[in-house]
Amino acid sequence: MAAHRRVITGFSNSTVKALRALREKKHRKAARRFLAEGLRLLTDARECGHIPEVLVLADRRDPHPLLTALEEAVEASGGEVIETTPDILSKITGKDNPQAVAGVFAEFDTSLETLDRSCADIWLVAQALRDPGNIGTMLRTGDAIGAGGLILIDDCADPFSVETVRASMGAIFTQKLAQAHWAEFESWLRKGDGQLVAASLRDAQPYRGAPYAAPCFVMVGNESRGLPEEYEMACDLRVTMPMKGRADSLNAAVAAAVLGYEVLASLS
Repeated sequence: MAAHRRVITGFSNSTVKALRALREKKHRKAARRFLAEGLRLLTDARECGHIPEVLVLADRRDPHPLLTALEEAVEASGGEVIETTPDILSKITGKDNPQAVAGVFAEFDTSLETLDRSCADIWLVAQALRDPGNIGTMLRTGDAIGAGGLILIDDCADPFSVETVRASMGAIFTQKLAQAHWAEFESWLRKGDGQLVAASLRDAQPYRGAPYAAPCFVMVGNESRGLPEEYEMACDLRVTMPMKGRADSLNAAVAAAVLGYEVLASLS
C-alpha cells in the first residue's frame, strides 16, 4: 500500500488543526493517537517496531540517513508523509524551536494482560503521579535499569501527553506500559510471582541489602501524599532511604531510580 504524501502551507489547514489538537488530552483520547517529535525519539520508535501513522517533516531540513529510514518505513506501512514549514510544525508541537520531524502514533494497549512479568526481573509501579515529567522520567529510568515496564496505578497523569513523551526520551517506545486501579493491579500481581516493594517509614528496613526477589515491582506514590497506608501494608517489603538533610523525602521519580538501581545490583 503506497504512502500518501502532501505539502501543507496554511495554518488554517484542517489537518494542522487536528494534529495540534493532539496536544490536548480530550482530543488524544477521542482519537486514541499521540504526538512524538524528534529524529532520535522517532528512530527509537521505529527500531522497536512502532511506525508513525503520520510523519510530519519541516520543508527546510538537513538530509539524514535516519530520516530517510523513517520516511521509507512510513511509506512501506501505508502511512502519510506531510511536508510543512517550521512555523507550522512549531504550531503543531507547541515548541518555539521544533525538531525537524514529528510523528503521530496509535496509543498502545495498556491493559495488565499485555504484560509478561517473567520477561524482566524489575518492574516500576507509580501510584497517582500527577506530574507528566515524573512519569516520563520513570519510563527513562526503567529503560536504563532493564525494567520490563511501568505500571500506572489509579489516577495518574496521561502517559501519552506531549510532556510525558518528551521526558521519556524515547522510553515510551522501549518500555511496556500498563494502567489499572489498585484492586485490579493487586489481584493481577497475586496471581503469579512478584515481590511488591515500596519506600516507606512503616516497619521498614534499610534499602541497602534488603532481600529483593525477582520479579520485583518497585512502587512509588503520589508526589505530595506518598502511598496510601493500605497500599504500603499490602507490600511484601518496605524499605527506607536515609535523608541526611532537612528534606523529608525524595522526588518520586528520583526515589524510583535509587531503588531501581539498588534492586538491579541486588539481583545481578
